[in-house]
Amino acid sequence: MVYTLNRNAMHTPTLQDVLDAERRIAPYVLRTPLAQMWSAGIRAKLESLQVTGSFKPRGAFHHLLRRLQVCRNGVITASSGNHGQAVAYAARELGLKATVVVPEDVVAVKAEAIERLGAELIRHGLTTADRMAFALQLAHERGLHYAPPYDDADVITGQGTIGLEVLNEFPEVQVVYVPCGGGGLISGVSLAIKTLRPDVRVVGVEPEGAACFCASWKAGRRVRLDRVHSIADGLRAVEPGELTWACASRYVDEFVTVSEEDIRAAMRRLLTEVKVLAEPSGAVAPAAAFAAPDPRRAVAIVSGGNIDPTLLRDIAGP
Repeated sequence: MVYTLNRNAMHTPTLQDVLDAERRIAPYVLRTPLAQMWSAGIRAKLESLQVTGSFKPRGAFHHLLRRLQVCRNGVITASSGNHGQAVAYAARELGLKATVVVPEDVVAVKAEAIERLGAELIRHGLTTADRMAFALQLAHERGLHYAPPYDDADVITGQGTIGLEVLNEFPEVQVVYVPCGGGGLISGVSLAIKTLRPDVRVVGVEPEGAACFCASWKAGRRVRLDRVHSIADGLRAVEPGELTWACASRYVDEFVTVSEEDIRAAMRRLLTEVKVLAEPSGAVAPAAAFAAPDPRRAVAIVSGGNIDPTLLRDIAGP
């Protein structure tokens, strides 16, 4: 059976779905720590320390665990890198074969990790749309199940378990900063937090050069950008997902952008103050939190730490 973008995957997720996801994925993922940055006052939710180095295994495991019977021929996905690693890892742990379609300019460290996890790696195109279309084509030709990167109820609710952990570990929280790409993370986290704690403010953060949620928020509808560019390779979506936009536009309080220099500065600050490696996408939310006037009860999600060693040398300096 081949997975397609059907209505069954697009049902509106609920808090109960997030709670069910937390129970299902608990044996496979880590409860990541909150690290306090004393100079800034914010707490960083370190998903960079999650298995495979990003938050993505939460959604990948939840999606696959709910569909084991239709995945026996194998799974395929399209990814800029982190979701591909998550699917490769989850497939290996669940005894499945995985294929991952990545962009031709994929970060080398991410491609190497995918192959180390035993997945077949295919380079194709440069945009999300290119690789997604090719992955769906291969799914049809090979009889594989397609595991979506973000626009899926089970992926969203898997990512939403981060919101549960934030509330449990830091009930005094007043604002949570969340990075936005295709929208799986911001949708799940905002759903969990705003349903349980409507008083907590949720802020979606995007790079200035890849701000499809900000554009959509201003227009009051999904907007497709003509082009995107950013050092944050995991956040270069040209359009919010259909389901992720429906969730995020309902639960998120505000969307903001950060500059490329803000992102680089946040990476350096996380490295020097918390001793944590954050890839550019993982530093976007902290970058926004650092600029807030009073971040003392703020949490910023560090969504990933799979950084290109060449970029790390550049960020860290001599």
